[in-house]
Amino acid sequence: MKKKTTIKDIANVLNITPSAVSRALHDHPRISDKTKTAVRKVAEELEYQPNHLASALRSGKSKLIGIIVAKTNSHFFSSVMESIEKELNKEGYNLIITQSNESYEKECRNIDALLQTQVDGIIASLANETVDFDYYHKIKQNGIPLILFDRGENDIGVDYIGIDDYASSNIIVNHLVEQGCKRIAHIAGYSHTRIYQNRIRGYKDALRKHKLPEDKDLLLEGSLSIEDGRAKMEELLKLPELPDAVYAAGDYAALGALQVMQEHNIKVPEQIALVGFSNEPFTSLVTPPITSIYQHNKEIGKLVAQQVLLRINDKNYKPVLHKIILEPELIIRDSSRKRDLNTE
Repeated sequence: MKKKTTIKDIANVLNITPSAVSRALHDHPRISDKTKTAVRKVAEELEYQPNHLASALRSGKSKLIGIIVAKTNSHFFSSVMESIEKELNKEGYNLIITQSNESYEKECRNIDALLQTQVDGIIASLANETVDFDYYHKIKQNGIPLILFDRGENDIGVDYIGIDDYASSNIIVNHLVEQGCKRIAHIAGYSHTRIYQNRIRGYKDALRKHKLPEDKDLLLEGSLSIEDGRAKMEELLKLPELPDAVYAAGDYAALGALQVMQEHNIKVPEQIALVGFSNEPFTSLVTPPITSIYQHNKEIGKLVAQQVLLRINDKNYKPVLHKIILEPELIIRDSSRKRDLNTE
């Protein structure tokens, strides 16, 4: 294995002190341009890689920010991360990406790894399994700014940025009622997670508002994966009285539900209307295209980045914790347009 090049190796080649090499690499004003050029040339030839951790210990900043998301293959999370990284890069920060795969245990390991890397801040969206927040308190105890987004509007006492999940359910149920639906099922996320709890509450309140029945058989909690959406739809199809609409709290679950309905020759939306959540790219590509909630991914990412930088750069910044809630937008597509069909 090739020995890692150090500042001392560069100093030996140029016959100068290691401290002079360090200053040259950090563009110190007392080092001549000639020396800086020579040091950079030798550093490149020897494939020198700076030790960011050592630099962090000296400066008190690593210029690294960690992020924990449930899964990186989600369009919502990937577009939020792209927006965060764009904002952070403008200020000279880099993003370290980790994923929990919805596992609490893996989420805890990610937190430990980020703390050991001495990141300047941590951004997170909680895993579905997470019900214990001790590890998040550990971040705060280490004096590291923590910003939560999407999942995480919990009582950890940190900044939170997301959409109004309660209002989202109201908007969806209102739309389905406008389409003539009277028996609306909800494939929900786990209610111990605040965002899904809010979506369930919004769903129930909207049913009451429209004087529609609250049937416990029509509310099914799960992981919101494609497989889970399929399983929950199979359960709904076994009911004596079928729903005339299904609202899934995630687009992958909505896709699974759509697959099952098509396998059972159920016409969507004529027999059962369908609405998802997150506006994943595939929702506009399947047949019929799936109505879904747009979560303002890019805006969330930008606000998250700005907030974490504010917390990092001003240690005295201690206002009331920021809770930024954006208004959701329903993207209506053919999977829920019953009225349009009835008027043709």
